[in-house]
Amino acid sequence: MTANTRPIKVFFSYSHKDRKLLEKLKTHLSLLQREGLIQEWHDGCIQAGQEWESEINQQLEAADLILLLISPEFMKSEFCYAKEMERALQRHEAGTARVVPIILRPTDWQSAPFGKLQCLPLEGKPVTKWVDKDEAFLNIVTGIRQTIAQLRPATSKPRKP
Repeated sequence: MTANTRPIKVFFSYSHKDRKLLEKLKTHLSLLQREGLIQEWHDGCIQAGQEWESEINQQLEAADLILLLISPEFMKSEFCYAKEMERALQRHEAGTARVVPIILRPTDWQSAPFGKLQCLPLEGKPVTKWVDKDEAFLNIVTGIRQTIAQLRPATSKPRKP
């Protein structure tokens, strides 16, 4: 893989109460992973013996795309909200990462600091409110694919003499 085709590093910020929805989202993102477009990371990737907080911070700093998986528990979590989300938004505002809120379950989020960002699924309809949850996840994956296309550097074409 050349430098121009490295995968986009995706960081998932989520509450452990939403692990099943995280796993479902990862299933729907599997084609992006197979295509080499993304490299996923979440705290479940931390190995025994690793210092979890420093590993999370390192991965958060290395991420190109940060997905905030929004739910009432995310909003309540001091670590998700005050640490991961705040740092993610700092990086977003600095232009060093893109932050995309993903609304998993109904919660009061519109006035949160990330409320100004375009979220997924479109129109902020929580995943759990969709009749067909696979359609909700497809909507999310489509949006993420579009975001990845914007983040990936254009492959340079050789100049014609």
